[in-house]
Amino acid sequence: MRPLQSGIIYCLLGTLFTYFAVKQVNLHGWSFFAYMLIFLATIDYGSGFRLITLHFRLKSHQKK
Repeated sequence: MRPLQSGIIYCLLGTLFTYFAVKQVNLHGWSFFAYMLIFLATIDYGSGFRLITLHFRLKSHQKK
């Protein structure tokens, strides 16, 4: 899979985990599960942005 596609998927998963975490906090407060969802969202956003950046670096390197 290409880095741009993988990065977008990771960012979408991060958004989904963030949505579930907000729902969890609204229903039950700050529990272990809410912290775990936020942790997963953070990892997914970080990986997604890193892959998107990699895509643009590779693209600019190929132009040279």
